[in-house]
Amino acid sequence: MKPDCDILIVGGGLNGPALALALAQGGLCVTIIDALPLATLTGSDFDGRAYALALASRQMLTALGIWDEVAPNSQPILDIIASDGRKGEGAAAQFLHFDHQEIEEGPMGHMLEDRYLRGALLDAIAAHPAITQINERRVVAQNITPTCAEVTLDTGDTLTARLLVGCDGRDSGTAKRAGISRTGWGYDQTGLVSAITHEKPHNGIAHQFFMPAGPLGILPLPRNRCSIVWAETTERANWISTLSDEDYLNELRPCFGDFLGQIKLEGARFAYPLKLTVANSFTADRLVLVGDAAHGMHPLAGQGLNMGLRDVAALAEVLILATRRGEDFATSLVLDRYAQWRRFDTTSMAIATNGINWLFSNDNPALRAGRDIGLGLVNAMPSMRRSLMRRAAGLTGDLPKLMQGQAI
Repeated sequence: MKPDCDILIVGGGLNGPALALALAQGGLCVTIIDALPLATLTGSDFDGRAYALALASRQMLTALGIWDEVAPNSQPILDIIASDGRKGEGAAAQFLHFDHQEIEEGPMGHMLEDRYLRGALLDAIAAHPAITQINERRVVAQNITPTCAEVTLDTGDTLTARLLVGCDGRDSGTAKRAGISRTGWGYDQTGLVSAITHEKPHNGIAHQFFMPAGPLGILPLPRNRCSIVWAETTERANWISTLSDEDYLNELRPCFGDFLGQIKLEGARFAYPLKLTVANSFTADRLVLVGDAAHGMHPLAGQGLNMGLRDVAALAEVLILATRRGEDFATSLVLDRYAQWRRFDTTSMAIATNGINWLFSNDNPALRAGRDIGLGLVNAMPSMRRSLMRRAAGLTGDLPKLMQGQAI
């Protein structure tokens, strides 16, 4: 029996549509299943969600034909300043400063609101004849045969494909049904996410304050607005989440400081438990995991979506090149190429974010003194600073073609 499509992607989000578009542009037939109604994904109002897209991710969106559409609504990240901080005291004297003028490629990244990125991806997949999108349907069962992957929807309908891709998040049902276990732990931290307006211009500067309870990220958005990613202990975050908007701001202001003048909330508030979780295998028979379904890590480096997009770029390249060589792209021989390509990068980023969070999310005087000296030393070493900047921009390592801005 001929499968319904080449690739079946479970999970919408952002990685799913990006992968569908990359694969379809490479000549493959794709179906994507999303449990959410399409109407909830395409709102025109700002809901507070935004993403830090590394330079390499921007290059990928350019290669996919997306960037020109969203660029007018993006905000370049020109500088990044990282420092220790304490509530009510502001930033420490020693800090690490990344200036985009030190690398020839330009801004290290761009901030982009969810509504623009998601809308552009959904428009692109809706317009592509090789992509079928199914909304408001959940996968309740899956079965792998020697020739295809089959899923059963909550309606009782079944779909078949040569390969099944899980883009369904950290609690991936695709991974669970395949018997793929996970390794990880919680940080007893919750990320409080919101957006603010402020009086003074941010000048395209992103700030990372390492507070004792967890990092506070202040990321520039177009006009006098910023996206806030504020990590607090879970107990305290749960309490803060119950507060009114004004009381919420009263808790944020002593951590935030007054360097941008008066601040006000814009859009909704969100709260996410922070933990490290990595799938023990990225692949199984005729099955592969992408993005948070494969790995989830601390957001302090803003690399969550960027790591997912690197997965997308690598998997698309592996599958498309295998197809051109006449291989069955769903065999373990081919899928192992993807797993090997992504495993080291994922593991090293997980170790780095875990270590940084452990080192900085405390108020130990000895550790605080040591890390402040360390930040100052790195800041005084141009070659090391540029190396870290290029890594933050996603320009290091074995980059897939899409991440280099090239078509596959």
